[in-house]
Amino acid sequence: MPKKQLSLSLVIPAYNEERYLETCLKAIEAQTVKPLEVLVVNNNSTDKTAEVAAGFNRVRVINETRQGIVFARNAGFDNAQGDVIGRIDADTILPENWVEKILDFYSKEDNLNSACTGYAYFYNLHMPNFSGRFGEQIAIRFNWLLLGHYILYGSNMAMPKTIWQKIKSSTCSRTDIHEDMDLAVHAHRGGFKIVYLPHLKVGVMARRISGPDRAQQWPFLMLWPQTLRVHKLWSWIICWATAVLLYVCSPIMLLIEKRTKAN
Repeated sequence: MPKKQLSLSLVIPAYNEERYLETCLKAIEAQTVKPLEVLVVNNNSTDKTAEVAAGFNRVRVINETRQGIVFARNAGFDNAQGDVIGRIDADTILPENWVEKILDFYSKEDNLNSACTGYAYFYNLHMPNFSGRFGEQIAIRFNWLLLGHYILYGSNMAMPKTIWQKIKSSTCSRTDIHEDMDLAVHAHRGGFKIVYLPHLKVGVMARRISGPDRAQQWPFLMLWPQTLRVHKLWSWIICWATAVLLYVCSPIMLLIEKRTKAN
Protein backbone atom coordinates (compact mmCIF):
# COMPACT_ATOMS: atom_id res chain seq x y z
CA MET A 1 0.00 0.00 0.00
CA PRO A 2 1.44 3.41 -0.94
CA LYS A 3 2.36 5.71 1.93
CA LYS A 4 -0.17 8.43 2.73
CA GLN A 5 0.81 11.92 1.57
CA LEU A 6 0.79 14.22 4.57
CA SER A 7 -1.06 17.54 4.49
CA LEU A 8 -0.12 20.83 6.13
CA SER A 9 -2.26 23.53 7.72
CA LEU A 10 -0.54 26.90 8.01
CA VAL A 11 -1.56 29.06 10.99
CA ILE A 12 -1.02 32.84 11.07
CA PRO A 13 -2.04 34.72 14.24
CA ALA A 14 -2.91 38.28 13.21
CA TYR A 15 -3.68 41.54 15.01
CA ASN A 16 -3.82 44.65 12.78
CA GLU A 17 -1.58 43.13 10.12
CA GLU A 18 -3.03 44.59 6.91
CA ARG A 19 0.32 46.23 6.06
CA TYR A 20 2.13 42.90 5.80
CA LEU A 21 -0.43 40.15 5.38
CA GLU A 22 -0.95 40.46 1.62
CA THR A 23 2.76 39.95 0.91
CA CYS A 24 2.82 37.00 3.31
CA LEU A 25 -0.18 35.33 1.63
CA LYS A 26 1.19 35.91 -1.88
CA ALA A 27 4.35 34.02 -0.88
CA ILE A 28 2.16 31.16 0.32
CA GLU A 29 0.28 31.16 -3.00
CA ALA A 30 3.62 30.75 -4.79
CA GLN A 31 4.59 27.57 -2.90
CA THR A 32 5.80 24.65 -5.01
CA VAL A 33 3.65 22.40 -2.81
CA LYS A 34 0.44 24.00 -1.61
CA PRO A 35 -0.72 23.80 2.00
CA LEU A 36 -4.06 22.12 2.62
CA GLU A 37 -5.30 25.38 4.15
CA VAL A 38 -4.17 28.69 5.59
CA LEU A 39 -5.79 29.76 8.84
CA VAL A 40 -5.54 33.47 9.55
CA VAL A 41 -6.63 33.99 13.14
CA ASN A 42 -8.06 37.50 13.42
CA ASN A 43 -7.39 38.59 17.00
CA ASN A 44 -9.72 41.63 17.33
CA SER A 45 -8.11 43.57 14.48
CA THR A 46 -9.43 47.10 13.92
CA ASP A 47 -7.94 47.41 10.43
CA LYS A 48 -8.58 45.40 7.24
CA THR A 49 -6.70 42.25 8.29
CA ALA A 50 -9.75 40.01 7.88
CA GLU A 51 -10.69 41.55 4.53
CA VAL A 52 -7.18 41.06 3.15
CA ALA A 53 -7.16 37.43 4.27
CA ALA A 54 -10.59 36.72 2.80
CA GLY A 55 -9.37 37.74 -0.65
CA PHE A 56 -7.09 34.70 -1.00
CA ASN A 57 -7.83 31.11 -1.95
CA ARG A 58 -7.24 28.38 0.63
CA VAL A 59 -7.46 30.98 3.41
CA ARG A 60 -9.90 30.48 6.25
CA VAL A 61 -10.42 33.38 8.67
CA ILE A 62 -10.98 32.44 12.29
CA ASN A 63 -12.00 35.07 14.83
CA GLU A 64 -10.51 34.83 18.32
CA THR A 65 -11.85 37.42 20.78
CA ARG A 66 -9.50 36.65 23.67
CA GLN A 67 -6.68 39.12 23.13
CA GLY A 68 -3.20 37.69 22.93
CA ILE A 69 -1.06 35.76 20.48
CA VAL A 70 -1.25 32.60 22.61
CA PHE A 71 -5.05 32.53 22.27
CA ALA A 72 -4.86 33.22 18.53
CA ARG A 73 -2.28 30.48 18.09
CA ASN A 74 -4.34 27.98 20.06
CA ALA A 75 -7.47 28.76 18.05
CA GLY A 76 -5.56 28.19 14.82
CA PHE A 77 -3.93 24.98 16.01
CA ASP A 78 -7.21 23.59 17.34
CA ASN A 79 -8.99 24.27 14.04
CA ALA A 80 -6.22 22.93 11.80
CA GLN A 81 -7.28 19.97 9.67
CA GLY A 82 -3.88 19.00 8.27
CA ASP A 83 -1.60 16.25 9.54
CA VAL A 84 1.11 18.85 10.18
CA ILE A 85 0.61 22.32 11.64
CA GLY A 86 2.90 25.05 10.36
CA ARG A 87 3.10 28.36 12.19
CA ILE A 88 4.38 31.70 10.86
CA ASP A 89 3.69 35.38 11.51
CA ALA A 90 1.84 37.83 9.29
CA ASP A 91 5.09 39.56 8.26
CA THR A 92 6.80 36.28 7.33
CA ILE A 93 7.82 35.80 3.69
CA LEU A 94 8.26 32.12 2.91
CA PRO A 95 10.70 30.81 0.31
CA GLU A 96 8.75 29.05 -2.41
CA ASN A 97 9.76 25.56 -1.22
CA TRP A 98 8.99 26.01 2.50
CA VAL A 99 5.91 23.77 2.59
CA GLU A 100 7.73 21.22 0.43
CA LYS A 101 10.67 21.13 2.86
CA ILE A 102 8.42 20.73 5.89
CA LEU A 103 6.46 17.88 4.35
CA ASP A 104 9.67 16.23 3.16
CA PHE A 105 11.00 16.37 6.73
CA TYR A 106 7.86 14.70 8.05
CA SER A 107 7.79 12.12 5.28
CA LYS A 108 10.49 10.36 7.31
CA GLU A 109 8.75 8.36 10.01
CA ASP A 110 11.49 9.00 12.55
CA ASN A 111 10.60 12.72 12.50
CA LEU A 112 6.94 12.31 13.37
CA ASN A 113 7.74 12.63 17.08
CA SER A 114 9.58 15.90 16.52
CA ALA A 115 8.71 19.55 16.18
CA CYS A 116 10.93 21.49 13.79
CA THR A 117 12.00 25.08 13.43
CA GLY A 118 14.22 27.36 11.41
CA TYR A 119 15.27 30.99 11.64
CA ALA A 120 15.17 34.11 9.48
CA TYR A 121 16.76 37.02 7.68
CA PHE A 122 15.46 40.54 8.37
CA TYR A 123 14.26 42.01 5.10
CA ASN A 124 13.78 45.57 6.38
CA LEU A 125 17.44 45.91 7.41
CA HIS A 126 20.27 46.91 5.10
CA MET A 127 22.27 43.77 5.90
CA PRO A 128 19.47 41.21 6.22
CA ASN A 129 21.60 38.08 6.18
CA PHE A 130 24.26 39.39 8.56
CA SER A 131 21.67 40.59 11.06
CA GLY A 132 19.83 37.30 10.68
CA ARG A 133 22.98 35.33 11.51
CA PHE A 134 23.51 37.49 14.60
CA GLY A 135 19.91 36.94 15.67
CA GLU A 136 20.32 33.21 15.09
CA GLN A 137 23.17 33.06 17.60
CA ILE A 138 20.94 34.64 20.26
CA ALA A 139 17.54 33.12 19.49
CA ILE A 140 18.71 29.64 18.54
CA ARG A 141 22.20 28.89 19.86
CA PHE A 142 22.15 30.92 23.09
CA ASN A 143 18.64 29.80 23.99
CA TRP A 144 19.77 26.21 23.52
CA LEU A 145 22.36 26.82 26.26
CA LEU A 146 19.75 28.43 28.52
CA LEU A 147 17.07 25.79 28.01
CA GLY A 148 18.97 22.63 27.16
CA HIS A 149 17.00 22.28 23.92
CA TYR A 150 16.03 24.34 20.88
CA ILE A 151 13.21 26.86 20.92
CA LEU A 152 10.36 26.92 18.42
CA TYR A 153 10.68 30.17 16.51
CA GLY A 154 7.14 31.49 16.02
CA SER A 155 7.77 32.88 12.55
CA ASN A 156 9.08 29.58 11.22
CA MET A 157 8.02 26.32 12.86
CA ALA A 158 5.93 23.17 12.43
CA MET A 159 4.80 20.11 14.34
CA PRO A 160 2.54 17.11 13.69
CA LYS A 161 -1.00 17.74 14.88
CA THR A 162 -0.66 14.68 17.12
CA ILE A 163 2.05 16.44 19.16
CA TRP A 164 -0.14 19.50 19.64
CA GLN A 165 -3.03 17.36 20.79
CA LYS A 166 -0.82 15.70 23.40
CA ILE A 167 0.77 18.85 24.85
CA LYS A 168 -1.82 21.60 24.43
CA SER A 169 -3.38 21.10 27.86
CA SER A 170 0.01 21.62 29.51
CA THR A 171 0.95 24.83 27.68
CA CYS A 172 0.61 28.16 29.47
CA SER A 173 -2.20 30.56 28.58
CA ARG A 174 -0.29 33.66 29.68
CA THR A 175 0.33 36.87 27.79
CA ASP A 176 3.39 37.87 29.82
CA ILE A 177 5.72 35.22 28.35
CA HIS A 178 6.92 34.18 24.89
CA GLU A 179 4.25 31.69 23.82
CA ASP A 180 6.48 30.05 21.20
CA MET A 181 9.23 29.43 23.76
CA ASP A 182 6.61 28.09 26.18
CA LEU A 183 5.40 25.74 23.45
CA ALA A 184 8.94 24.45 22.99
CA VAL A 185 9.43 23.90 26.73
CA HIS A 186 6.26 21.84 27.00
CA ALA A 187 7.02 19.88 23.84
CA HIS A 188 10.43 18.99 25.24
CA ARG A 189 9.04 18.14 28.67
CA GLY A 190 6.40 16.03 26.97
CA GLY A 191 9.13 13.83 25.53
CA PHE A 192 9.21 15.24 22.01
CA LYS A 193 12.35 16.29 20.20
CA ILE A 194 12.82 19.76 18.75
CA VAL A 195 14.89 19.77 15.58
CA TYR A 196 16.59 22.89 14.27
CA LEU A 197 16.83 23.04 10.48
CA PRO A 198 19.54 25.68 9.79
CA HIS A 199 18.73 25.96 6.09
CA LEU A 200 15.02 26.59 6.70
CA LYS A 201 15.14 30.40 6.44
CA VAL A 202 12.25 32.82 6.06
CA GLY A 203 12.10 36.58 5.70
CA VAL A 204 10.73 38.56 8.63
CA MET A 205 10.59 42.20 9.63
CA ALA A 206 12.77 43.35 12.54
CA ARG A 207 9.98 45.51 13.90
CA ARG A 208 11.47 46.21 17.31
CA ILE A 209 14.90 47.15 15.96
CA SER A 210 14.03 49.31 13.01
CA GLY A 211 10.29 49.33 12.57
CA PRO A 212 6.91 50.52 13.85
CA ASP A 213 7.10 48.54 17.10
CA ARG A 214 10.49 49.78 18.25
CA ALA A 215 8.94 51.43 21.33
CA GLN A 216 7.93 47.94 22.48
CA GLN A 217 11.50 46.68 22.47
CA TRP A 218 12.05 46.78 26.25
CA PRO A 219 8.80 45.03 27.31
CA PHE A 220 9.31 42.50 24.52
CA LEU A 221 12.85 41.71 25.71
CA MET A 222 11.62 41.30 29.28
CA LEU A 223 9.24 38.54 28.19
CA TRP A 224 12.35 36.45 27.58
CA PRO A 225 13.65 36.07 31.17
CA GLN A 226 10.07 36.00 32.45
CA THR A 227 9.41 32.90 30.33
CA LEU A 228 12.34 31.10 31.91
CA ARG A 229 11.31 32.18 35.42
CA VAL A 230 7.78 30.87 34.91
CA HIS A 231 9.26 27.50 33.98
CA LYS A 232 11.57 27.53 37.03
CA LEU A 233 14.79 27.72 35.06
CA TRP A 234 17.59 29.40 37.00
CA SER A 235 19.16 30.57 33.74
CA TRP A 236 16.59 33.39 33.66
CA ILE A 237 19.21 35.51 35.46
CA ILE A 238 21.68 35.13 32.58
CA CYS A 239 18.82 35.74 30.18
CA TRP A 240 17.83 38.97 31.97
CA ALA A 241 21.40 40.31 31.88
CA THR A 242 21.67 39.48 28.17
CA ALA A 243 18.34 41.18 27.44
CA VAL A 244 19.53 44.34 29.22
CA LEU A 245 22.76 44.27 27.20
CA LEU A 246 20.84 43.90 23.94
CA TYR A 247 18.60 46.81 24.86
CA VAL A 248 21.57 49.05 25.73
CA CYS A 249 23.40 48.11 22.54
CA SER A 250 20.41 48.35 20.18
CA PRO A 251 20.78 52.15 19.54
CA ILE A 252 24.40 51.52 18.50
CA MET A 253 23.35 48.69 16.19
CA LEU A 254 20.63 50.90 14.72
CA LEU A 255 23.11 53.72 14.11
CA ILE A 256 25.49 51.31 12.34
CA GLU A 257 22.58 50.05 10.28
CA LYS A 258 21.57 53.59 9.23
CA ARG A 259 25.13 54.63 8.36
CA THR A 260 25.72 51.46 6.37
CA LYS A 261 22.49 52.05 4.47
CA ALA A 262 23.42 55.67 3.79
CA ASN A 263 26.75 54.61 2.30
